[in-house]
Amino acid sequence: MTRLKLTSTVLGTPDPHGLAVFYQKLLGWPIRTDEPEWVTLRPEDGSAGLSFQLETEHTPPVWPAGREDQQMQLHLDIEVGDLPTAVALATGAGATVAEYQPQNGVRVCFDPAGHPFCLWTRG
Repeated sequence: MTRLKLTSTVLGTPDPHGLAVFYQKLLGWPIRTDEPEWVTLRPEDGSAGLSFQLETEHTPPVWPAGREDQQMQLHLDIEVGDLPTAVALATGAGATVAEYQPQNGVRVCFDPAGHPFCLWTRG
């Protein structure tokens, strides 16, 4: 049987390097590849990371989206130990906090390219 391994989630952005630096600040992962149209972050343990691909016509999703809005195709869930501290780290790195928050213990944010991601805690 052929072995399959997920190596990365790819986010489209008009600024691959800038978005990679944002997630590097958030996650602490090193940049592994840094080309004008493609940048990768990988954790030290070699597990699946994030990649950033140049999309000059990138249209950020709307969240929460209406019927005619650009839909969110995916989002990242990032578990954190302390939600207020993680939100401060994310906003300090360039994220914005979504106006609509669906539940306690989760904060929906947008990265600099407009991709939604969730910071969440157990409990």
